[in-house]
Amino acid sequence: MNRDANNQSTFDYIVIGTGPAGATIARKLTDTKQNSVLVLEAGDNNSKEQPIRDSLFAPPFILTDDFFPQYFWQGKSVPQKNVNGRSFDWTGGRTLGGGSSINNNQYVRPSQANMKQWENLLGPLWSPEQQTYQFSLLENYNGQTENPNARGYNGQLDIRQAPANPTTMAEKLVTAMEKATGFKRILDYNDPNTPLGPFTRWQLYQTPYGQRESADTAFLSSDVLTENGEGVNGRRLVVSYNSTVQRVIFDNERRAIGVEFLKEGKCYYAYARKKVIVSAGINSPQLLLLSGIGPSETLHKASIPVVHHNANVGKNMTTHPVNTSTFTTNPNDKALPDADPFALYTGGAFLPDPTPGADPNRRGVQLIGQIGTGGMLSIVVILLEPKSQGTIKIQNGDPLKIAIADADFLNKRSDLETIKNVYRVYIKNIATELSKIDSHYQLVTPSLETIQDDSKLEKFIQENLGPTHHIQGTLRMAPSEENGVVNAAGEVYGVKDLIVADDSIAPFVSDGNTSAPAFFIGANIAEHLVRQDRMNYGEIP
Repeated sequence: MNRDANNQSTFDYIVIGTGPAGATIARKLTDTKQNSVLVLEAGDNNSKEQPIRDSLFAPPFILTDDFFPQYFWQGKSVPQKNVNGRSFDWTGGRTLGGGSSINNNQYVRPSQANMKQWENLLGPLWSPEQQTYQFSLLENYNGQTENPNARGYNGQLDIRQAPANPTTMAEKLVTAMEKATGFKRILDYNDPNTPLGPFTRWQLYQTPYGQRESADTAFLSSDVLTENGEGVNGRRLVVSYNSTVQRVIFDNERRAIGVEFLKEGKCYYAYARKKVIVSAGINSPQLLLLSGIGPSETLHKASIPVVHHNANVGKNMTTHPVNTSTFTTNPNDKALPDADPFALYTGGAFLPDPTPGADPNRRGVQLIGQIGTGGMLSIVVILLEPKSQGTIKIQNGDPLKIAIADADFLNKRSDLETIKNVYRVYIKNIATELSKIDSHYQLVTPSLETIQDDSKLEKFIQENLGPTHHIQGTLRMAPSEENGVVNAAGEVYGVKDLIVADDSIAPFVSDGNTSAPAFFIGANIAEHLVRQDRMNYGEIP
């Protein structure tokens, strides 16, 4: 780890970002004590601050509404033409741990059917079996399951199934879901054998005591890193905070040799002997574009020298749209146990798309029970396999200019029809069954009249649809650059020694929350790099 007086330093690897993928990679590459690794984090180390550590801040809109400037990238999407021209926050975590430090705590692996798509496209490195293997190494699971061989109990990542004793409200809701959908309740939705059904307990990124577990607390903990960002016990690791990467530097042979970054108003350069790894989440496509990789027409217009033309950079954006229904409740019922407010959510379900002809064995819909404004019970509806795709573009060559992000919600009519069917089939029937169980529970929004009127229901969905910030696919993995940006090892087509490892390379939208696949991507690519080191350098015993 050589440094000189000219704001330069040299490492074996440079990793950009400390989210689920970046932190996992940094930990695994330095476990051997052979590699030197510099990790660049645009945000600060906020890991001990209460809004980050306390899981009670995790439910939707608490952190974003009250702490947006402190912990988040700040931007807006372009107006969404199919949802009444509304614009949404274009954001992610800008703090140690990235999005894992500010998300909603929900831990959901992609289903086996979803991973089979990855394997069919990319080969065995991305198979369902490989996913189960990696998660069994990553997890320290604190919960129940009928398939212990598919879970991990000695990993760094604390996962808590909660609450241990579901409330009466959760029992009523899940019983209504069973009767309304015909799916029996399941114990462990991350068990590869039971991806569908309602359940009373979520799996959360939490310690056994309910504190938030994130990429940094799991993989950059005090036995790995000091608070100031220096590796401990001989680990050759440096994390540089408040360090915003502006571009990747290439030599004349188009090999990635380093990065240029801003830190506290000064420009610095760092160089990599082996690889530069981009794990910057929503900012990864922008960083490639600013570095000269992308559509040549876009780069010329921004006066950025073209390193390699690839029209797919910034395209294929997928994300999960969300809608909500609300119910009155029995005032004697509690959503969460008094002894476990960190459980956060009141039951839920993973169900197939109810549209006639859809695959009845695939996850298509995620339902989340939670208490909302005025003590109303909300059932959050998330469309898990949307067909609509958006784009990310740069405005110009200024690295501090926010990217133009367009999720283009509902640009495929089938997405709107699926959401309408969720209300017509699932929400309507759940409301009927729930009111039979306890008449205090009555559907308020959308009303039954709205659900039964196609135009009113369509208007309700368009007016209430929101984002999940589950951005994937913008630097898609594919067998060739005709359909993607990176290969099955995360290596960027057309250049050397540049890797992308985060949700942006997902080849298909994940049918669950997207932090889990980011951990998997990081662990999988890190293991691949360690094997390469063994072959190329003989460094690993």
